Amino acid sequence: MNKILPLIGGLLCAVGVFRIDAAEPQVISLWTNGAPGFESRRNEPEQAESYWVRHVNNPSLTVFLPPPEKANGAAVVICPGGGHRELVYNHEGVEPAHYFNNLGVAAFVLKYRLAREEGSPYSLENAHEDGQRAMRLVRSQAHEWNLDSNRIGIVGFSAGGEVVAMVSYGATDGTANATDPIDRASCRPDFLISVYPGPLGIPDKFPVDAPPALLVVASDDVSHVGPVVKMLEGYREAKRPVEVHIFSSGGHGFGLGTSSKLAAIKDWPQQMSDWLADNKIL
Repeated sequence: MNKILPLIGGLLCAVGVFRIDAAEPQVISLWTNGAPGFESRRNEPEQAESYWVRHVNNPSLTVFLPPPEKANGAAVVICPGGGHRELVYNHEGVEPAHYFNNLGVAAFVLKYRLAREEGSPYSLENAHEDGQRAMRLVRSQAHEWNLDSNRIGIVGFSAGGEVVAMVSYGATDGTANATDPIDRASCRPDFLISVYPGPLGIPDKFPVDAPPALLVVASDDVSHVGPVVKMLEGYREAKRPVEVHIFSSGGHGFGLGTSSKLAAIKDWPQQMSDWLADNKIL
């Protein structure tokens, strides 16, 4: 009997270790028949290796939902960076999605078309269109994921921050008589988080209804401090709520700070969580 008990214990431990993994996240194409004007390219496969994704011809959202017991009805569309040449998909897409899920927030990682990839037929306006469509899709189908359609935000890193700006500060109203019901929804985010954004999409004058914003950058990320300062000044002029964190160092591309050796960079996601709580988004 004494010999059997350790065997049973070992088997139970093995069952615990070799559990069945959760199902793969759902991927939803932004347009069923492909992006308008580029429908013929929708079946051309993406390219992916280690940290990046390229050759996005069928823009899509990958759905990451929080556990039901944590879900609070808030949601974010996440736009990874990559200089419009590639998408830093895991570091600035999947990893943030899991972080938001832990807060009870549904996350939708956007694969948008890349205007600066070698040989690309796309323009920056196509990335803008993809961001708009992503917001409209999530808002129009909020009931399917038990989301509050008034707590849907957008998050961007680097070039993804430029997509955030283009979506947030341009025309956001839906088209009331659009044939596609998704296009009838507003693409205006209820809040935005922009992490070391580039300069594109930032207006000279901010709209009076600019979404509440959290802006994050490191001071030694020289070419990306300017856009954050410009946004801060624009928000203050428009008298809109904004919070800015400029760290003394950290460089570019630190994501959620998991690989940084700097305590301030490692801990910045907690400041984001506090901001979300203070703004009653959670």
